[in-house]
Amino acid sequence: MYTGVPLASAKTQVFEAVLGFLPDWVQITVLALVVLAVVASWVVKVRRRLARRRASRAGLPLPGAAQPGQSGADFLGPYAPAQRQGDRPA
Repeated sequence: MYTGVPLASAKTQVFEAVLGFLPDWVQITVLALVVLAVVASWVVKVRRRLARRRASRAGLPLPGAAQPGQSGADFLGPYAPAQRQGDRPA
């Protein structure tokens, strides 16, 4: 019984339509690459989560987190003018 409502999203229908015109070996390769990309993104996410957990438990600064006084609009990094001996930081 067809109700007139598609069960798949438009992206899925386009993906299947494009793959339908390709030979089987290309379809399998494309699907394998998509699965590999999804698994690789999961692995990267888990590795980052583990690194953050280890750093927080060890009391180390978190990777990618801003350090006090080293980020934001006031931090110029290598573009900061050289400080003279008489100057004191604000």
